[in-house]
Amino acid sequence: MNALVIGTAIGAGLLAGIYLAFSVAVMPGLHRRPDGEAADAMRAINRAIVNPLFGVLFTGTGLAGAVLAVWAALDGSWQLAAGAALVLTGGHLITIGVNIPLNTALDRGGSWDGFARPWNRAHTLRTLLLVVGFALLVV
Repeated sequence: MNALVIGTAIGAGLLAGIYLAFSVAVMPGLHRRPDGEAADAMRAINRAIVNPLFGVLFTGTGLAGAVLAVWAALDGSWQLAAGAALVLTGGHLITIGVNIPLNTALDRGGSWDGFARPWNRAHTLRTLLLVVGFALLVV
């Protein structure tokens, strides 16, 4: 189980770093541009992030988190189970359920005004959950 905890924690830390970079640099930078430019830039970012390296990181961390959550719960390791569940919820379920559909809508011509606020709310929540999950795994 140690290797699974370490792998999940590393993946969670890397994803948390990417998500935090969006919160503190990418989105504030985009908000300083006119809406059309911000939307075009976000569309390009969303296309660029769909690559094999991010795919392995995202998918691998999600799978490891799911396995760890179940294994740790069955083992009675509630802190690890909670950490893994938060990683899975924050890093993946919110992304798949909220952020990706918003990205898709933007890509299909949706407006920046209709995209930015709900995307940022979901993004803030997923980042916080991922960071807390990461912390629970490494403590």
